[in-house]
Amino acid sequence: MIDAHAINLGPNGMLLVNVALLSMIGWALLKTEKNLTSQSDVIILALIGIFAISGRILLDPIPNIQPVTFIVLLTGIHFGATRSIILATSIALISNLFLGHGLWTIYQALGWSLVGILGSIISSKIYSNNTLSINPLMPIAVLCGFVFDWVVSLSVLHAIGPDMFLLYILSGIPFDILHAAGNMFFIAWLAIPLSEIMTRHISISQPSVVDNFAKVRV
Repeated sequence: MIDAHAINLGPNGMLLVNVALLSMIGWALLKTEKNLTSQSDVIILALIGIFAISGRILLDPIPNIQPVTFIVLLTGIHFGATRSIILATSIALISNLFLGHGLWTIYQALGWSLVGILGSIISSKIYSNNTLSINPLMPIAVLCGFVFDWVVSLSVLHAIGPDMFLLYILSGIPFDILHAAGNMFFIAWLAIPLSEIMTRHISISQPSVVDNFAKVRV
């Protein structure tokens, strides 16, 4: 028999397939969310985590473009530091089981956790009256792209000397810019609907952003 599945789509074709799959996952998660009861914050974070992990894996062919950073940032804004750290670490570990797991996973978890903590700190200035302000969020998303990449870059110090680190950072600037641009794209495209979903599931008993951050510092 002719193997109809053995079709070489090429990089661009596979990227289109991956985007289509991610869109299907996003649609299915959106439909699932609408059937959840209010204040199901743990469940909604699990669903958002699935989307973030799928997005990182499926968009891997595009250099440094993935939805994780902006999702963790929004999680910090809406749910506080503690939950964003849990989500960030889980995404880093699970997605790296597919993309490659190693020492760098710790730095990725740390980088995304810092993004979530930053989101919790700025929450009161970005999110008020159940409304997310997009304009001030954009430059923060750009900053988060660079912060995450530079934190992850610290992992190379296990292999190279500190004298080479600055050169390594400078050589990665184009990829940092791609990350920042991707964050802006995801903010413009998905921030409002995702914020509305998160807002519907914020638990009344959830600790405040300040309380969460204080616990992290302790």
